[in-house]
Amino acid sequence: MPSAEKTGLSSAETGMPVYAAMSPVPAPAAAMQRTSRSDRPDRVTVAVYAADPVLRLGVVQQLRQRPEVLLLADADEERAEVSLVVVDQVDDDVAALLDRLRLNTATRTGLVVATLGTGSLQRVIECGVAAVLRRAEADQDRLLRLVLAIANGEGVLPGDLLGKLLSHVGSLQRSALDPRALSLSTLTTREADMLRMVSEGLDTAEIARKTAYSERTVKNVLHEVITRLQLRNRAHAVGYALRNGLI
Repeated sequence: MPSAEKTGLSSAETGMPVYAAMSPVPAPAAAMQRTSRSDRPDRVTVAVYAADPVLRLGVVQQLRQRPEVLLLADADEERAEVSLVVVDQVDDDVAALLDRLRLNTATRTGLVVATLGTGSLQRVIECGVAAVLRRAEADQDRLLRLVLAIANGEGVLPGDLLGKLLSHVGSLQRSALDPRALSLSTLTTREADMLRMVSEGLDTAEIARKTAYSERTVKNVLHEVITRLQLRNRAHAVGYALRNGLI
């Protein structure tokens, strides 16, 4: 069994706690050759980061048992499709790590956290986090669903946190709109309808059933909105649309 103590960040260089990416086996080259996020023949590559080795070990042991997941050795961590950050709470060190991961276009980030207030939620979304799971709910099945959703380009938030985020964003004054919003403040009816359903907590499959479109079409429409408005993920798109009065 390879050592779990190799680190993905140098505390001496960053001045922050060490967050380690851990895997029992190196990733084969074939695992890096994905076809598409919606139709992959192989396993989702995952890197796990945590300052606390006990937290890291708990998540790694859960995912290690699932054939859908391939945990990467730290030498390959930057090529992971999904990066999971496991913490007690979001502080400046965690935000710095999330920012670093956001700059890596090869990965999408999920957060497994013990406590997360509204302010911290907005902060992690701004850091590019695609999905959040409470640690108390992080059993093997929920962790796997989180990883697969992130790999498929979906955003995941607990219902109560999404509600808090929408309330917070909706309370912002329209006078705070940035110049970009003034020139991009239009959505097609289909885009607005799908974003509205995302805001109500519906996932890709549910939106597809309600709109009679394929799941691939739903993903493409939402991806187009996110790309056109230069946003980070679905939650960010919903917040942006509400703030600008687009839905």
